[in-house]
Formats: sequence, structure tokens, C-alpha cells
Amino acid sequence: MAATRVLLLLSGRPESRPPFCPFAALDQQPRAPGVELPPNGRGVDLGVAVILQSSDQTVLLTRRTSTLKVSPNLWVPPGGHVEPDEELLDGGLRELWEESGLQLPQGQFSWVPLGLWESAYPPKLSWGLPKYHHIVLYLLVISQESQQQLQARIQPNAGEVSAFMWLGPDIAAAVAATEDGTETLKHLPQDLPSSVPAVELAENGGARLLALPTSTLLRTTPATADCRERVSSGTKFALTLWLQHLGR
Repeated sequence: MAATRVLLLLSGRPESRPPFCPFAALDQQPRAPGVELPPNGRGVDLGVAVILQSSDQTVLLTRRTSTLKVSPNLWVPPGGHVEPDEELLDGGLRELWEESGLQLPQGQFSWVPLGLWESAYPPKLSWGLPKYHHIVLYLLVISQESQQQLQARIQPNAGEVSAFMWLGPDIAAAVAATEDGTETLKHLPQDLPSSVPAVELAENGGARLLALPTSTLLRTTPATADCRERVSSGTKFALTLWLQHLGR
């Protein structure tokens, strides 16, 4: 039922996966006798992620905590699993609330589906056989509130989120340009700031301002297992679609 809703919702919308997707790699190479993928009783899971845009055209990203067993330290939009009886938008708004504490008043936001992304973890076969497989629906949710108004109400879930930040179109374009799996990087602007403001959660429950080096956001997925913080490949895909939507 959920898969049918996605197909109907995304008719004609972009769908993609990273060029190094481990499931694609496994399909293209002979498998040694006796080597099987780890069992996954759930099969392919459906996920939803919310690109929350403020009225002043910035979008919210959160950094996953270092203690999470899947994709630690990655910068991603709020998101997670869609429950079987849940509408896609409802699932996205629930994940937004669970991770950031933000509840958007009815009638004060609009939304549009952006695209589908095939996600695996570990993200590369060189990291090990994939254990998790998701199809992620990215939703653009456009709030009538400003970044300042939204930030005043953010209460991140410290069990999942260790920091958050707002990206404008210029930085988002630079991040999206560092496409994972390509031989050469696209042209990057020479006037990028050396750092991006973020808010990091402290162990005592407080928060502090953080000047996050822009170079951190421009990292690509390494060839070997590495949990250093970076922006996920799927997030770069979603930022590209967001920028295209702004350009309309």
C-alpha cells in the first residue's frame, strides 16, 4: 500500500541512487558460492525525509549522533521510517517533530514531493556487505515562518541529533556540487565562507554556537569505513532538487 502511494505521488519525479550503490555492485558481479546478503526480514524499507524551507529560503539539516549504529555523524534532513498505516506527509511531519521538536501549524506551510533515493548502509561495498536498504522519499515542506522564528522553537532530540544548521542556496549549491562517486569535483565558487554557523548540543543539555568548517560539508563518501562527519549522498541529491525547485 505504501509503495503504491509513493508511485502515484512521484509519477514523473526524479529517482536516483549513488553510483557506488552496493546493491547495484552486487548485481553486476558474480557472487562467490555460499556468500549471501545478510537476512533482512523487512525487505526494503520506506523512509521519508523533510527538507524544511523557511520563508527566507534556508533549509534545515541535522547531524546524526555519533552513537547511532546506522550513518553516525551524517548531516541529513529530519526523517525516518514510514509506518504502514501512515500517510507520507504525516510520517514526515512526525519525524520532523520527533527529531527537532518542530510542529508546523496547519495552514502555515505547503509541501511538494521532490524525489526518491535508494539508500544502503554500509554505503559502499568496500565498507562491507549492506545490512540496511531503504527507498527514501524527500518532501519539500515550505513554512511561512522565518528561520529565526523556527529556530526559536527547535528542541532537538539529543538521542538522535547532535547539531543542526540552516543552509542557504549558495552553500547548498556548493555542497550538492561535491557529488559522490565522480572522478572530478564540479566547479566550486571561490568566495565560499570558511565556516557555516551551526548549533551543537552539549552533554549537559544545553547548546553552543559552532563555526562548522565549510570543508566538512564538502567531503565525499570515502572508499573505506570512516565515520567522520559529512553530508550524506542522498542529502546532496535532495539539495540539488531543492535548488531546481527554487529556480522555477
